[in-house]
Amino acid sequence: MPDSADRTAAPATAADILALGKAFSAAKVLLSATELGVFTVLADEPGTAADLTGRLSLHPRGVRDFLDSLVALGLLERVDDRYRNAPAAQRHLVRGRPEYVGGFLERVNHVLYPAWGGLTEVLRTGLPRSGAQPSFDAMTRDDDQRRAYLAMMDAASGHAAEALSEIISWEDHASLLDVGGARGNLVARVLSAHPHLTGTVFDLPQMETSFGEHMVRHGVDGRATFRGGDFFADPLPGADVAVVGHVLHNWPVERRRELIRKAAGAVGPGGLVLVYDPMLDEKAAGIDNLLISLDMLLVTEGGSEYTATECRSWMEEAGLRDVSVHPLDRNETLVVGRRP
Repeated sequence: MPDSADRTAAPATAADILALGKAFSAAKVLLSATELGVFTVLADEPGTAADLTGRLSLHPRGVRDFLDSLVALGLLERVDDRYRNAPAAQRHLVRGRPEYVGGFLERVNHVLYPAWGGLTEVLRTGLPRSGAQPSFDAMTRDDDQRRAYLAMMDAASGHAAEALSEIISWEDHASLLDVGGARGNLVARVLSAHPHLTGTVFDLPQMETSFGEHMVRHGVDGRATFRGGDFFADPLPGADVAVVGHVLHNWPVERRRELIRKAAGAVGPGGLVLVYDPMLDEKAAGIDNLLISLDMLLVTEGGSEYTATECRSWMEEAGLRDVSVHPLDRNETLVVGRRP
């Protein structure tokens, strides 16, 4: 299991406790900067507070404090009166860059940030925050929401694709299925690294409109296909390897078991089922994955994070063998099971 260590030391003083209570302020500075496009505007050249006030259509009151807060957070740098992106922001927060994670932050800003205001109520009722998560149909009809969702899924799957390319012996397999794979970012990246593979993305039909262009962009359009459907109601396409990433934590335990059984049935003898999520460490779960589990509490009916031991038991119940656990980066865990 990954060591998802706490990002903050235990509060030792009243001041520490008060600072923890206002930690949301720094997060909102980043989220608003992403929403406004601060980092994208600064991608090509530095600018003054007055420049950014005009280019971002902001009121001048507070702009300098806002930008200096981004400097203090290490996201911007200031030389004299001109601001520029810090290296990490230039790499990860400029729209259109390959490693852009702003789509994920946009979803955090518009879905999770408001939802956390209802945590007390949700803890009392056990029910997700009403209206916290837009319906999937509504989201796919709205261009901005769909774009943000797809960018979020791309950011969440990119690092996993790199890890899978290293952990799995792909030369032993010819085909890959990504269950709930959105527009196919993971499939595209794995196929790019392994030219002998073909891949299929299985997701709701609304995702197909963004699939083809994404495959062309990665140069794998001749080897990747999209199958639309509901992964609970419809049969899954067959493949040598089935991936279920960032899916199980959205659902109650019985639904997780059901989906693993279906994935196991989709691969032939010797095939693999791969599951990855921000799983909980049974010995010392760090704050990051616990907070993600609370995200699921706030916006899903029955979703939560889970342990690798639980995932292993679901795989073994589905008839998979030689189950192994592999720590990934970003506090995530991969569990691999083989069909005999």
